Amino acid sequence: MRKLSAALLAIVSASGCASFAVTDQKLEQNTAFALGLDKEDFTVSDRMDDGLKTTYSVKTKSGKKYNCYIMGSLSITGRNVSDAMCNEKGKPATNPLTGR
Repeated sequence: MRKLSAALLAIVSASGCASFAVTDQKLEQNTAFALGLDKEDFTVSDRMDDGLKTTYSVKTKSGKKYNCYIMGSLSITGRNVSDAMCNEKGKPATNPLTGR
């Protein structure tokens, strides 16, 4: 019973940490999809994990710079990672549904 309680405590403790849920590979994959680029066409820097949210910067080979974030958590069903949300630096955020 103690081993089961310790295992459950470890799972619950790690369940809210993006650093465990969001791997570099998943971050790059979701960012590539969000920006419509191949993984080789950009670099990720300044990654900061803060609770469920991971923020980071992206620079494309063409010189564009983006501020991005992704959400991630661990649960009994496994890793849960959101789509990447990116906005070009120096431009206001827009609603992807309305374009405004």
